Amino acid sequence: MSDHEQQPENQDDHEHEHDHGRIYIQVFIGLLICTGISAGIGWMISVGMFEGKELLGWGIMLSVSCVKALLVISFFMHLKWEKGMWKWVLTIPASIMSLFLMVMLVPDVGRRTHYYTDERLDRAAYEIVEPAVPVTGLKDSTHDEDHVESATH
Repeated sequence: MSDHEQQPENQDDHEHEHDHGRIYIQVFIGLLICTGISAGIGWMISVGMFEGKELLGWGIMLSVSCVKALLVISFFMHLKWEKGMWKWVLTIPASIMSLFLMVMLVPDVGRRTHYYTDERLDRAAYEIVEPAVPVTGLKDSTHDEDHVESATH
């Protein structure tokens, strides 16, 4: 009698497991679509369709990458079906660390061309019209002139 009473409950679990296969295929198709979007935006940036708005394209690609990460974490790592606080123990610190890394690294990467030497500017992968800071004369020439004048007085 207990076997028959538990059978419908186990049958629901068994059907729920079969739904995972269908969900995995849907998530995989979603990941393929997101990858196609990222690759398409990257190609559009490389051929100049985002001329002057490359940051917008990179932002779209970063957003799509976050969606892909969310899909993988939720479905393939089974966090969607986790019960209790366990999933938050994993995701909140990882999210904070990701934000921290972006805040720390994006300005550094964005300003990397400001301090290129002339040789590095010549060998850059893309043309850098003019660096924000003149690299060859980093010293302030007015300071040197003031120093010479004050030494003569």
